[in-house]
Formats: sequence, C-alpha cells, structure tokens
Amino acid sequence: MTTVENLISRYRESLEDAPLQIAADYKQQHPHQKLIGCYPVYTPVELIHASGMLPVGVIGAGNRLEIAHADSRFQSFVCSIVKSTLELGLTDKLNFLDGIVFHSICDPARNLGSVFKRNFPNLMVEYIHFPQNMTSTHTLDYLVAEYRRLAASYEQLSGKKITDEGLQNSIALYNEQRRLLRELYAIRRETPQNLSTVECYVLTRIGTLLPPDEHIAILREALPQLHRRDEKPKDRIKVVLEGSFCEQPPIELLDGLESAGCYILDDDILTGWRWFTDDIPVDNDPLRNLADAYLNQSVYSGVKHDTREPKSKHLIDKFKETGAAAVLILAAKFCEPALFDYALYKRALEKESIPHLCLEFEEKMWIFDKARTEVETFVESMLFD
Repeated sequence: MTTVENLISRYRESLEDAPLQIAADYKQQHPHQKLIGCYPVYTPVELIHASGMLPVGVIGAGNRLEIAHADSRFQSFVCSIVKSTLELGLTDKLNFLDGIVFHSICDPARNLGSVFKRNFPNLMVEYIHFPQNMTSTHTLDYLVAEYRRLAASYEQLSGKKITDEGLQNSIALYNEQRRLLRELYAIRRETPQNLSTVECYVLTRIGTLLPPDEHIAILREALPQLHRRDEKPKDRIKVVLEGSFCEQPPIELLDGLESAGCYILDDDILTGWRWFTDDIPVDNDPLRNLADAYLNQSVYSGVKHDTREPKSKHLIDKFKETGAAAVLILAAKFCEPALFDYALYKRALEKESIPHLCLEFEEKMWIFDKARTEVETFVESMLFD
C-alpha cells in the first residue's frame, strides 16, 4: 500500500515544477486518448468525459516557468495565470492537448480565449457563455442549449456520441470523486492537525490531471490512512481562506501560512473541481440536471454572478460552520473579481466583528517572507490579545 506521505512526496515535486507534465505523461502512455484543457473555474467536465475524452485542469504553471513571450501579448496589470497559460502554449507545453475551453471568468480570461484561437489553429478552442441572470425563467433552458452546443463540438472532435447513459455514468463518476473530496475536506475541518493544507491541496490538485477513476482510487487509499492519524494539535488559530478560486497560490506559500500559525479549515482553492455542494441527480435528463446543478448546487465564487444571495453571506456562513476564529483573504494580484469581492467581504466581516487579514499573491512569486511575517503578526495579535 502506498502511504499518504509517499503520495505527497511523489506528486508535490511535479506540481511545483511542471504541473501539466503529469497529464502530458499520461498522453504519452495513451497516445490515442484525446485531452481537453479546462481553464478554471466552472467547466462541465462530465461533458468532456462522456465524449470519451479526458478533462485536464489548465490552472497555471506554478512559479518556476519563466515568462518570456506572453508579456508582449497582455498588459502588465493582468494576473499571472493568464500570462503563464499563454506562455505554456507559446513554448509548446500544451501540445499534448487536443482542445481547450475557456469561459466568462473575467475580461482577461475572455481575451485569452481569443488569443488562443488566433495563435493555435490546430487546437480546438471552445468558450462557454455562462448565464449572468440567475433569476430569469429562461436561464435553465439557455444553459442547457449552451451545454448542448458544447457537447456537439466535443462529439465532432472525439468521434463519439454523447448518450444520456454515457453522460449519466460520467456524472456518477464525478459525483464519487467530489464525495471523496468532501470527505477529505471534512478531515481538515474537524482535525486539521491530521491533514496539512499542502497535503490536502496536492491530493485535490492531482485530480485535475489524472483520469477520475485513478484519482478516486488514490483518495480511497489515502482517506483511511488520514482517518487513522492522531497528531497532537499545535498552538495555532483556525482560519478559512478565501479569494484563490482561479489562480493558485504557490505550494510554498500555503506551507508558510500554516507554519506561521494557522490551521486552514476550509478554502476556495481549486473550487472549480469540487464545485457542487451535493451529488448531481443522474436520472431523467442528465444534461438538464447538469445545467440545473450549476444554477442551484454550485459553490459561490468571485466569478459567479448570483443576486439571489450575497457572496459575503456564504463566507460568513462558512466561517461560522467551520468554527474558525478568523478569515484570511488570499487574492491573486490584479484579480479584479477577488479584489472587488474583498470590498464587500471587508464590510460584512467588520459588521460581524470577525478578524481578517488580506494578502495578495502571484503565481510567479518565490519570496514568501513578507507574507509569512504579516500572518505571524496577525496570529500573535489574536493569540495574545
């Protein structure tokens, strides 16, 4: 049996050095398998899987990729993940992909889809237009039609028809993957001393780069070991982390935040790959179930425009449900959705008298002393107040 420690050691180095190499190696071993890159946050991976292809999370390149070409295509005030994704393409590190899909996260992401279409004619570039009005009576039908359009493109690329049965099987498979991820996060929430933030991140992130059945097998092997751990709690404050739903913090930064005195009970990191609060029904019309799940079962984030309930309420609810003592806002530099949200979060947190700290990060950052010092000061102010 592979231990959790060995799993983390095996995959952490790959995720820090070149995350997509894991998927590229899979492609080399399965040359006839088509792979579709999925830009964060809300890609319907079940559609890709049901067409016989493998969805792969294109969620940045880590902090070791040198940006040498992409800077000339985007403004200096654009977030790191946009530039690193384009750099991956311009340096032939996405050649193992057969297609890639973007959607309406923000203006740079919209532009990135167009830039990819112009620069990589051999890559099938798709774009999902998610509904912006969640209360309209036509929203569900609109999203079903959008998913049907996307499905038709994938059928053409893969040469395989997406049947109701096939889509139901894919939904059931990803339901199981997300259920196991919820169990993983429950361990961290209830006994954070037994599962570090980095371990949780690595075990979640590899699920964006491997076939879902392989990831499920890894989780089924790791979870019983984690349940058996019995570590002694350290003198740390419990926090929830918010703002990293798209661009991913460097693993060294996550490690530093925890060692600076925090138990991170919950976060919105990689939320696009665990983005439903419960299982999606598999009976009746699976395409309609998938669309309805986005409207009514998907987690909130800075890029989902839902006026039915304020995002700040979701954050406050998460804070109270986890029993945290503070909120840590960790937003990517130049991320307009996250930084706009912070203005709303700040007001709501102050109204509830909830301590919080706001930090900015970049995917490309590699010096973490300043962030660690700020967190240590924040933690000390709470522990010794």
